[in-house]
Amino acid sequence: VHRLVTYIFVYEDLISLTCGAIIIWYFAGSFEKNVGTVKHCFLTIAFAVLSAFLYLLLRPVVSRVSAVEDAKGFMPVAFATLGVSTTRSRMKTTLFFGVRVPVVLVPWFMLCIAWFIPHSSLLSNLCGLLVGEAYGLGYCFCLDFPESVGSKLDRVFPFSLLKRIPGLKYIPGSLAERRAFESS
Repeated sequence: VHRLVTYIFVYEDLISLTCGAIIIWYFAGSFEKNVGTVKHCFLTIAFAVLSAFLYLLLRPVVSRVSAVEDAKGFMPVAFATLGVSTTRSRMKTTLFFGVRVPVVLVPWFMLCIAWFIPHSSLLSNLCGLLVGEAYGLGYCFCLDFPESVGSKLDRVFPFSLLKRIPGLKYIPGSLAERRAFESS
């Protein structure tokens, strides 16, 4: 059961670790700014577990057709956060490598690029993207909790400790506190 979460910390080589770190820094950081640190931590675990369950359901079917790489690394969760961000984005189009494309297609293009990252599982990345798209479209509304709960969790351990660590950027749970934090 513990492997439903711990697979996101497994990397086979330095290249996949570097790619995972870049993806975490770029996509997860912007997602955290939008939802706050508490909800980001909760959704990271939820996306990891849901992606793993979907992967376990689809692996027997896909392995009959093609070889399937084991799920490893943070990329499925990063694809989930990217899926949420693009489905909830108010923008219609964006620049992708100098070409204007619909925002909802960006994660699918990124999935094609991630296919070439060594030791990256296309199936687990696809599962992460599908989980993120489902959450972004509102099908996983049970994962949402009110901002008041996020504000209360900001004050308890381990989040109260995270606020005190110098150099660590902690994003508050409520929208009003995030706006005040950004303006200061």
